[in-house]
Amino acid sequence: MSEQLFDIAVIGGGVNGAGIARDAAGRGASVLLLERGDLATGTSSNSTKLIHGGLRYLEHYEFGLVREALSEREVLWGIAPHIIWPLRFILPHRAGLRPRWLLRLGLFLYDHIGGRKRLPAAASVDLTKHPAGAPLKPAYRRGFAYSDGWVDDARLVVLNARDAADRGAEVRTRCEVTALVREGEVWRIQAGTETFRARAVVNAAGPRVLDLLGRAGEPSAQKMRLVRGSHIVVRRVFEHEYAYFFQLPDGRIFFAIPYEQDFTLIGTTDVDHKGSLDEVRASAEEIAYLCEGASEYFREPITPDDVVWTYSGVRPLVDDGSGRPEAATRGYRFELDGTVGEAPLLSIFGGKITTYRQLASAALGHLVPYVPSLGSPDWTGRTPLPGGDFAMTQAAAVTRDLAVRYPFLGEARAARLIRLYGTRAAVILGAATNEADLGEHFGHGLTAAEVDYLVAYEWARTAEDILWRRTKLGLRFTADETARLAAYLTERTSIQ
Repeated sequence: MSEQLFDIAVIGGGVNGAGIARDAAGRGASVLLLERGDLATGTSSNSTKLIHGGLRYLEHYEFGLVREALSEREVLWGIAPHIIWPLRFILPHRAGLRPRWLLRLGLFLYDHIGGRKRLPAAASVDLTKHPAGAPLKPAYRRGFAYSDGWVDDARLVVLNARDAADRGAEVRTRCEVTALVREGEVWRIQAGTETFRARAVVNAAGPRVLDLLGRAGEPSAQKMRLVRGSHIVVRRVFEHEYAYFFQLPDGRIFFAIPYEQDFTLIGTTDVDHKGSLDEVRASAEEIAYLCEGASEYFREPITPDDVVWTYSGVRPLVDDGSGRPEAATRGYRFELDGTVGEAPLLSIFGGKITTYRQLASAALGHLVPYVPSLGSPDWTGRTPLPGGDFAMTQAAAVTRDLAVRYPFLGEARAARLIRLYGTRAAVILGAATNEADLGEHFGHGLTAAEVDYLVAYEWARTAEDILWRRTKLGLRFTADETARLAAYLTERTSIQ
């Protein structure tokens, strides 16, 4: 049993858990973060990868949620300009659906209720002249442009965990909690063959939040709605860098977004998930739905045969009694178990990536009576995440500087490294003066130097960890290249 008594044990290595661990560690608390698999294995690496207010939530009168999320867009861009950047969306007007005046009103509210400062305002566009109109069918002649942000969701999780560890937190992946026992003012946590102790526990298990409560013997009256969101990735459909916000006759919306230079990301669906959380996949019906929806807008039809990859995540939403999955609230709630003299258990229900930082601060506020150091001022919105210590508009300049410092990389590889690691790319490259100094090359710019860094500093253990969460090179790797990387990782981790 670990002799250390942690102030807080956070269970769940998604964006909420990692964000809470970072915030708590930065306030001086001793923190333990436990994750049953790899960081961001579930929902937090399977989002639509947007930092946004949620334009469609205005229709459901969730003005508070939209305002909170909108206020975070530029804050998050400021602390992570390497993995978050602005994205301009095109919303074509479609006859017979939402009228133009309603879209214009919604975008006016979107621009003015969230403290927008640097992002461009919404504007009307003539799609017969705008570059974003070229890939669309001729029927779409008018529309609107508005601003939100893009995020590498899995890297956002990893960088929060990395910063937490840099501030003293202990981060343990592949460490599933099997039992929680309250012993007066301390929790005893069983995880595999190990036992840990903590004064407070935060249940950030996402879709498994109720399961973890059951292991703690703490039944909850809160009802959850598990909603599956599926996405498809196809070869690049358009050449420009705008994204699309599309409406469908059934009232739903979906996005088409430039993705990893050579691809287009299309999603998402909203389907109640009834199956196992270990088997979350896009159904044939969801894939067909997204293909058909996209084909209603693009000149060139998209079919299931065009899909090169799909991914799905289960959103752990608060069950507010909404009839349709897409209408369920994306807000969050807390449930605090424990009376005076007992160690607290704080469970988190709901939430979305954009508001993870504010959720973390609010969660810690509930625990101040038990861990007084958590009462120190909020700090996470002013301090960059690892590698993000440059101005939010300087990513291109930072990329050029890296390419000049390491001329053998070339501009494209330098850009890839900056978009993943920011200024910490120099830690990976070190004193290298040529390609050979980076060790074995596995393909598509991935070298042993980068792999070693991911193992040493970012808890990567498998080829899947690296190819689908730390990077998205899985879209490009062949089966042979993947096998070679897996063999290298097996040999490397066996030596440790």
